[in-house]
Amino acid sequence: MVTTKIIEKESSKETASNHYYYAVGRRKEASARVRLYVSTTEEKIIVQDKSYEKGVIMVNQRPIEDYFIGETAKKRYLEPFRTTNNLGRFVTTIKIVGGGLTGQLEAVIHGLARALDTVDHEKYHSILKKRGFLTRDSRMKQRRKAGFAGKARKKKQSPKR
Repeated sequence: MVTTKIIEKESSKETASNHYYYAVGRRKEASARVRLYVSTTEEKIIVQDKSYEKGVIMVNQRPIEDYFIGETAKKRYLEPFRTTNNLGRFVTTIKIVGGGLTGQLEAVIHGLARALDTVDHEKYHSILKKRGFLTRDSRMKQRRKAGFAGKARKKKQSPKR
């Protein structure tokens, strides 16, 4: 009985015109949860009691231009939208946890591509796969080993004499 009440409350928050696609992107220690909100009727979409125009991307409740500064970063995070011709179609909210800025940017790109893949799998999957956006970059930092000089591969200095 308790679980049905929770489900009812969550479904009442979202209106019929406020539908979203969800995906998670990861890179190193960074994890990005991406939601693509879609509305067929309105130019503005209401997300968490705030009204946004189509094409807006919010990262941790801040505009993405304030979070990832620079033209190169902008070119990189808009690339999944550009390749699928969806620039300005969605209101996107992203929550990022962990990692540094570069890892977070890669996680955002991965999450956006996976969310776009859920929008229309048959149409977008091959395009995104060819560009390498759907491939999870699994390279992680190597763990520190016991007996080494603090780092993963650094050896202790041996005495010369």
